[in-house]
Amino acid sequence: MITTRPHFAKTAAAGAALAGAAALVLSACGAPPETTGPTASAPDFIGCIVSDSGGFDDQSFNQSSYEGLKKAEADLGIQVKEAESKSNNDYETNLNGMMSAGCNLTVTVGYLLGDATKAAAEANPDKHFTIVDFAYAQPVPNVKPVVYDTAQAAYLAGYAAAATTKTGIVGTFGGVKIPTVTIFMDGFADGVAAYNQAKGKDVQLLGWNKAAQDGTFTGDFEKQDKGKQFTQNLLDQGADIVMPVAGPVGKGAGAALQEAKAAGKEVALIWVDSDGYLTAPDYKDIMLTSVMKKMDEAIEALVRDDTEGKFSNEPYVGTLENDGVAIAPFHDYDAKVSAETKAELEQLRKDIIDGTVTVTSQASPKK
Repeated sequence: MITTRPHFAKTAAAGAALAGAAALVLSACGAPPETTGPTASAPDFIGCIVSDSGGFDDQSFNQSSYEGLKKAEADLGIQVKEAESKSNNDYETNLNGMMSAGCNLTVTVGYLLGDATKAAAEANPDKHFTIVDFAYAQPVPNVKPVVYDTAQAAYLAGYAAAATTKTGIVGTFGGVKIPTVTIFMDGFADGVAAYNQAKGKDVQLLGWNKAAQDGTFTGDFEKQDKGKQFTQNLLDQGADIVMPVAGPVGKGAGAALQEAKAAGKEVALIWVDSDGYLTAPDYKDIMLTSVMKKMDEAIEALVRDDTEGKFSNEPYVGTLENDGVAIAPFHDYDAKVSAETKAELEQLRKDIIDGTVTVTSQASPKK
């Protein structure tokens, strides 16, 4: 179903926040965010978005992308239309609806919309599209991919998890075995391995074998009961820190960990895509950190570019260097992470940026 939301005037508080919003120059390899204020309004521009089956309230990548479009609505005065997919079968229908609605730029969210987005773009060459988490082997002239080298940030999260675990066992699982999921797991595995090598430790990782590219997957991004079950299985095997890479299924992981905490166990959750402490506050008491893809900033900047006639189909690749990916603050867990670990994480971040440390994944986007 398509919903139209008229553009609205900023309140004083919202205006102050949005005036300092970071904008990205969306080029082939991306560029550091630049602070910019509101530009001339574009009330005739229609920015649209189609979610994958996780929906706009997934507290993850759909929600973050949606918030970026809403920021553009507030900052630029554009019109916004949205279509929330309930299943994979909705993608084509929702995209056709956006074309009928006269959208200037349509954002599609998620790897699974790759084929449907390409088909809609080829059928409507005068329209612009951007797709989050997917890049085409052969570029499509009117589609801009927005992709992220999340292995880099997940490496830091894996190192932090290995340094923080009390049981010496950490775990992860995915929703569907696709590149935008396994890239997190690859980086996480390498971060754990880096800690073990640096410290002479043997922290175990359950749920993913990078060398074999094999691990644990729920098979979808919707069923939270599976997330709870899979997390409980990891807890039963001794894991005390878990990173679900499964969109809304991660809420099930949070529920299992909260029950474990209530039973007296010291456990922690690592969120993905957004800062879970802010976007999934029900679990903030167990949130160690999050592996973030700053999709909201990228989408707002891309919409701004398109309203100014600067659309390009060159992929944007978010990295640690251009601040497209990052790990979130430790928030309530800050006192539980040693100063030594924090210093090591900052050095690793710098080492990845300057190439001293190379983080690899079969799923890493081309830069």
